[in-house]
Amino acid sequence: MNRANELHEAVKRSLERYFKDMDGETPTAIYDMVLKNIERPMIETVLGHAEGNQSLAAQMLGINRN
Repeated sequence: MNRANELHEAVKRSLERYFKDMDGETPTAIYDMVLKNIERPMIETVLGHAEGNQSLAAQMLGINRN
């Protein structure tokens, strides 16, 4: 299994757990919830791997630093 597939499966498992924990309730705005909960740890992790170099982190993320 390649790294992208591993990430895909991890997100899928987390969402399946989320739905299971909802205990039959219908969640709303899942897309926004997922993005809001993934963005910060993703940026923090990438910034750590870039040793605090914001330009390198932005490049790794494929985003503009500005």
